[in-house]
Amino acid sequence: MSVTDLVLVAVAFIAGAQNALAGGGSFITFPALLFAGLDPRAANITSAIALFPGQLTTGLAGRSLVRGVMGLSVRALILISLAGGGVGAVLLLATPVALFTHLVPFLVLFATVVFAWGSFWRKARPEHAKPALSPRTAAVMQFFIAVYGGYFGGGIGILMLATLTAAGLVVRHAGATKNVLAGVCNAAAVLLFIWETKVDWHIVLLVGIAAIAGGQLGVYLLRRINETFLRLAITGIGVLLTIGLFIRASL
Repeated sequence: MSVTDLVLVAVAFIAGAQNALAGGGSFITFPALLFAGLDPRAANITSAIALFPGQLTTGLAGRSLVRGVMGLSVRALILISLAGGGVGAVLLLATPVALFTHLVPFLVLFATVVFAWGSFWRKARPEHAKPALSPRTAAVMQFFIAVYGGYFGGGIGILMLATLTAAGLVVRHAGATKNVLAGVCNAAAVLLFIWETKVDWHIVLLVGIAAIAGGQLGVYLLRRINETFLRLAITGIGVLLTIGLFIRASL
C-alpha cells in the first residue's frame, strides 16, 4: 500500500466518523482526493460514491426516528430528494472540468458559511411552535437542496436540518430524517456517476471501507464527544479548504 493510499484510508476513516457525528466529512475527503491526483470534478464524484455506503448505514441506524413534516410525508420527501439529486448529478456531469474548478472555492465557501451558521447562530425552535415553513415551501427548498447535494453536497446536512426544523420537526427527528434524505439524494447521483463516468474503484474501495469503519466509531462516540469542539473543527477545516482552493484557483 502506497503512502497516498495510507493517507486516503486515514482521512476516510476520520471523515466517516465525522459524518456520523456531525457531518462535513466531504470537507476532508475532497482535498485528500485532490492530493491523490484527481481533478476537482473527479474528486467530487469519487468522494460521493465512496462515502455513500457510510451514509446508508447511518441512515439505517436512525430509521426509527425518521419523520415527515405536516402535509409532507417521508415518501414525498424521498421522491423529492431522488429527483433533485438526479438533476444535480446531471448538472455536474454537464459542467466542464475547468468551470467546475473555478466554482469549487465558492461552493466550499457557501457550505462552510451554512455549516457555521447552522452550528453556532441558528436558534432552536420550541417543540410546539408553529412551523415557519409551509409544506409547499419546504418541498421546494428540499428539492433545491437535493440538487445542490447531487452537484456538490458539502454542507447539505445543515441545509436540510435548517429546512426540516423550520418545517416543524424537532432536532432529533430532523437529524435522523436528514441522514436518510442525504443518502437518498446521493443515491440518484451515485447511480448516474457510476453509469456515466470512469470510476477509480481502487480509490473508491479504500475510501469507502475506511469511511464505513470510521462511521461505526462515530456512532459509538456520538454521545461522548464535545459537540461544540467538533463543530469548531469542521468549520475550521472548511475555512482552511476555502482559502486553499481560492489560492489554487488564482494560480
